[in-house]
Amino acid sequence: MYHFGQWRKNILNICHLFMLMCRFSLLLLDLEEHYFEQHTAYNLTARGPEANSGSLKICSKSIIFEPDDAVKVFFFFFSQIYLIKEENMVAPYKYERVKKRVTFQLEVPGKTEDIVQILLQLHRASCLDKLGDQTAMVAAILQSRLARTCFDKNSFQHVTENPHMECVAEMVSPLVTNAGHVCITDCNLYFQPMNSYPMHSYVNLCVFTVCVKGLEVFCTENDLCSDIYLKFYSTKERDELYYYIATFLENHIAECTAESYMLQWQRGHISNYQYLLHLNNLADRSVNDLSQYPVFPWVISDYSSTQLDLLNPASFRDLSKPIGALNTERLERLLERYRDMPEPHFMYGSHYSSPGYVLFYLVRVAPEHMLCLQNGRFDQADRMFNSVGETWKNCLEGGTDFKELIPEFYGSDSSFLKNLLGLNLGRRQGGGRVENVELPPWASDPDDFLEKMRLALECQYVSEHLHEWIDLIFGYKQRGSEAVAAHNVFHPFTYEGGVDCDSIEDPDQKIAMLTQILEFGQTPRQLFVTPHPQRITPRFHNLSATPSLSSSELSPLSPSMESFEDLTEESKKMAWSNMNKLALQSCHKIHKEAVTGIAVALSSCLMLPDDKIVVCSSWDNNVYFYSIAYGRRQDTLMGHDDAVSHICWRDDKLYTASWDSTVKIWKCVADDISSNKRTQFDLLAEFEHEAGVNTLDLSPAGTLLATGTKEGTLTLWDIASPLPLNQLTCHSGKIHQVAFSPDSRHILSVGEDSCLVVTDVQTGMLIATVHAEQEQRCFCWDGNTVLSGGMSGDLSVWDLLSSKVIHKIPAHSGAVTCMWMNEQCSTIITGGVDKQIILWKPEY
Repeated sequence: MYHFGQWRKNILNICHLFMLMCRFSLLLLDLEEHYFEQHTAYNLTARGPEANSGSLKICSKSIIFEPDDAVKVFFFFFSQIYLIKEENMVAPYKYERVKKRVTFQLEVPGKTEDIVQILLQLHRASCLDKLGDQTAMVAAILQSRLARTCFDKNSFQHVTENPHMECVAEMVSPLVTNAGHVCITDCNLYFQPMNSYPMHSYVNLCVFTVCVKGLEVFCTENDLCSDIYLKFYSTKERDELYYYIATFLENHIAECTAESYMLQWQRGHISNYQYLLHLNNLADRSVNDLSQYPVFPWVISDYSSTQLDLLNPASFRDLSKPIGALNTERLERLLERYRDMPEPHFMYGSHYSSPGYVLFYLVRVAPEHMLCLQNGRFDQADRMFNSVGETWKNCLEGGTDFKELIPEFYGSDSSFLKNLLGLNLGRRQGGGRVENVELPPWASDPDDFLEKMRLALECQYVSEHLHEWIDLIFGYKQRGSEAVAAHNVFHPFTYEGGVDCDSIEDPDQKIAMLTQILEFGQTPRQLFVTPHPQRITPRFHNLSATPSLSSSELSPLSPSMESFEDLTEESKKMAWSNMNKLALQSCHKIHKEAVTGIAVALSSCLMLPDDKIVVCSSWDNNVYFYSIAYGRRQDTLMGHDDAVSHICWRDDKLYTASWDSTVKIWKCVADDISSNKRTQFDLLAEFEHEAGVNTLDLSPAGTLLATGTKEGTLTLWDIASPLPLNQLTCHSGKIHQVAFSPDSRHILSVGEDSCLVVTDVQTGMLIATVHAEQEQRCFCWDGNTVLSGGMSGDLSVWDLLSSKVIHKIPAHSGAVTCMWMNEQCSTIITGGVDKQIILWKPEY
C-alpha cells in the first residue's frame, strides 16, 4: 500500500524516490506513451546466470526489460534500442541502431499468448502511416483494457468502507499520465493504476481543497504541490466525483475566488508568496503540469553587489514591465520586428514559462524529466543553469530569453541549486564541470540565497508594486490593447482559446498543434479584467491620512499623533475582536401598542455635533430640523422632488440622497444653526444618477462620496467633481447601505439580493462577494469584520477574509433596520421593526 499524500510533498523529490525504489520510471517512456503491463521474465540472450532475470514491461511504443541486478535497463523501441541507467546512474541514454535478436522466457508460460496478441496489436498501430491514426488505435486499445477491468475493492483501507462511485481516469504528474480506476468511499479517494505502477494510491478525505480543472486535490492548504491530480475522459464523471467529495467530506473547503484572496492579500493576512501561489492555482497552473507550471517574478535586479540593499529601489526589477521590455535597446529591436510582421502580430518568439524553462532550473533534482523531455540528452553545458547572475543577464540582453522564475526560488528547499546526485552534466568551454549553481556575492550559500530572495519578495518595495506584475501575467494587461501598450504580446498559441484545436480535422495536424502549444509554453488563464488594486502596506495604515484615488495624497502623522492613534486603534481592534461576545445592556420599546398614526414618515435621522438639533429626512420629499431645547420643528429644507432616503452631515454641509435620482450638497448660510432663527441653505453641488438613490456614505477624509441606488448601482464620486469616478452594478436589486472602510480603500455594500460586496476604491474592482442566507439591511465594519443586521432579527458577525459567519446573536423579533456604533467601537445601538431600540457592548 502506498499513501499518495506521503509520496512527495515537493516535485523535486520524485526522481530521487524512483531511483531508490527501482530503475524503471514512467519518465523512460515517450511523451503520451502508455504503460500497459509487466511480467517476470528471463532474458535468454544475456550472458551469465546473474544477468538473466528481471521484469518485462509492455508499453504502447516500446518494450522495456529491467534486470534484477544493477546492469543497464534495455529499452526496446520498435526501431532502435536504448541502454538506460547502467549501474543505476542517471545519465544520457545510449543508442543501438542495429538488428538484434532478443529472446525472453516468461516465468508463467501461460501468459505468452496474451503478450504476443497485445504486441501484434501495438505493432499494427506503429505501422500505420499517419501519427494521428497510430494515436487513435493506441487510445482504443487503452480504453478496451480499462473497460475489461474494474477497481479491486480488496484494496480498501477498512472493511467498513462503502464505495459511492467508480470511474476511469488518468493520474497526472510532470510529463507523465497513467491510466487507471478511481473509487471514492465515505472516507477515502483511491486511484488504482491499470498497470499497478505505483502499486496503489489513496488520499484520506481530510480537510482539502479541490480545483476543478481535471480534479486536483490538496490535503493541505497553501501547499505548492497537490496530493493527486486526475484527468478524466468525461467531464460528467469529473463533476460527479467532485459532487461526492463535497457531499461526504464534512471539512471540505470550497475553492476561494481570486477576489477573496485579493482582499486577504491587500489586508496583509496572506504573504506575497502565498497570494502568488493562490493566483497560479486559480489560473490552472500546477506543479504536475510542466507546460503550466506556477510562474513567479524576478524581483531583484542586483546580482553583483556584495551586500543586498532591500531599501534601495535600484536593487529591484521594474515590475510594471514584462521581462522583454526591461531593456530599452532590445525592446526597440523587438518592436521594429513586430511592426513589420504579418498577422498575427507578436512581440516575443518565446514565452516566459515553458517545460524547458522549468527543467532548466530543476535539472539537478529532476534529471530524468530533462532526459524525458529532450530524448535522452542533457542540454549543452554552457546553456545550462550555471549562474543566477548570468541567467538574469541573459534574460535582460538575450534576443530570445524572456523567462520568469518558479516558486522554488522563494521556497525553503535549496537542493535544486546543488548537484547532490553527482550528475555528469558536462564541461563548459572553459573546462570547468557543471556542478552547483553559482550564486550572487551577497549570498553566502544556497539557503542564504533563498532566504534573501524570500525577504525581497515580501519587502515593502515589492509589496507596493507586485500588483503591476499581476496585471501583466494574470490581469487586464495580459490581452488586447492594454497588452500591446505594455509590450506584453506573445504568440497566439500561448493564450487560452488562441487556437481551436477541436476544429482541426486532420489528426496529424491536431497532434502537431497540441505538441507545439505544450512545448512552447502557455499563458495563465486571465483572472482580472480591471486594474489590480495595490497592497495596503504598513506605511498606508494611518487613519488620519486622506486615502483617495491617488496615493500621493497620503501624509504621515506626527509622532505624538501616532501614539494617540495607536492607542485608539488598539482599543478598536480589541472591540472588534470581541464583537462575537456582544452583551445586551438595555432594551427600549418605543411604543407599547401598535402605531396607528404618524405625523410624518421619516427615513433617517442624525444629530448635529452640538447635540442641539436633530435632522430628519422624510418620505414626503423634505428634510426637517428639530430643536431639542424648544421641542419643535425649527426649519424645513424642501430640496427634492421625491422621497429623501438618506442624509449625512460633515463639516457644516448636509448631504441628501433622494429617490428623484440625485444627491445634493447643501451649505448652511446662518452663523448658528442651533439658534431659533430660520436657516438658509445654499446648494453647492448636485450628483445625478440613473435611478433613485437609496443610501450614501462619505469617506473618513470627506473627499469621496459613495452612493447606492434602487437598481443596485454603486457610484463613487469625487466631491470636487460632478462626474463619477466609478460606476458599478454590484447588486441585482436595491442597495440598502454603503460604507467606506476606516482607511478609505474599500467600500462595503449590502442589498436586497442578500449579498455583501466589497469594492476597491482605487480600481473599482469587486474584490469580495459574500452570499448571506438572508437579506442584510444594515451594518458596521472595520475593513475585515462586519456586524450586520438581517431580516430575521439576528445580528451576524462576518469574517470577510474567509467569507463566513463566525457568530450569530439573536436581537430583534423582526428585521433589524438600523445600526449605530460609536467612534471607539465600544457601544452599538440597533433598531428593528419590532419597535425596539437595543444597546449592546462587547464583553472583554
